[in-house]
Amino acid sequence: MKHQRREILQMVPLAIGASMMFSGKAIEGEHNPESQKDASSDREKVTGIGGFFFRAQDPAALAKWYQQNLGIQTTPTSDNQQVWRQEAGATAFTPFPEKTKYFGDPSKMWMINFRVRDIDKMAAQLQAAGTKVTIDPTNYSIGRFASLNDPEGNPIQLWQPPRSNS
Repeated sequence: MKHQRREILQMVPLAIGASMMFSGKAIEGEHNPESQKDASSDREKVTGIGGFFFRAQDPAALAKWYQQNLGIQTTPTSDNQQVWRQEAGATAFTPFPEKTKYFGDPSKMWMINFRVRDIDKMAAQLQAAGTKVTIDPTNYSIGRFASLNDPEGNPIQLWQPPRSNS
């Protein structure tokens, strides 16, 4: 248990903290189209994640679970449907070691982290729907975390960034 906790505490700052370095230039850059270019060259950068695609044993049932429990609208199949739009904010993009225990089941190759406004309310909502949620009792400088699995066992992490004092 101590080894797993140590691994988590070592990886969380790498996964989330690096994306939250809030210098004045970083905050300016969020709204400045010129910031999408690498400062050291004229190379373009991606502007965000445009989609998340993964295999599922029962895609329709899993899509329904994500919509009902997390409010994520899956990709539209007709013109009258809306695509899910996420709020702007930090996004961590971090490859983990192949043998990490942080995701739980070693056969799972990914874990998605969703930002939430109120981790306690989201956890209660998920638990009321029959999903086991484990809230990390530690309040980190970068926020609070909870972990759960979707119905197919895919790991999900919830992240509530620290509330700003503004």
